[in-house]
Amino acid sequence: MTITPQSKSQYKTWQKAEITAYLLSMAGEHVTVNDICQHFEKKGKPIGVTTVYRQLDKLVAEGVVNKYTLDSSSSACYEYVDTDHHSDGVTNCYHCKCDRCGKLIHLHCEEIEELIKHIEADHSFVINPRRMVFYGVCDDCKGLVGAEGGMTNA
Repeated sequence: MTITPQSKSQYKTWQKAEITAYLLSMAGEHVTVNDICQHFEKKGKPIGVTTVYRQLDKLVAEGVVNKYTLDSSSSACYEYVDTDHHSDGVTNCYHCKCDRCGKLIHLHCEEIEELIKHIEADHSFVINPRRMVFYGVCDDCKGLVGAEGGMTNA
């Protein structure tokens, strides 16, 4: 079978639509490229890793998906952007990552917005809210960390 530019374009459009639908079904969750590839493999519709990255890059550029690179040891996470799970259109969504279990928590906080404004106005530094992640310990892990002689609940 010969793939013409038109059929090739339609094929990519199908993949983009499938990836977008999957991300929409996972709204409010963060997924990796590996998660996406595994999902489609299980459905019997495998999509190549390179294609997934290419389509995600397009969705990020379109503003449909946010990409988060939390640290050098973690895979990038992607998240479908909608007002119910991510932003209210006024306040950005920040993230807290648990150092123990890796849990990622969405954080909407007007006080952080005020802090960002203060840093920009008084310290001449503009913070990129899409790259802002707070590290610490989640509620589920607090007791475990304190019991092991690490951080305490104090």
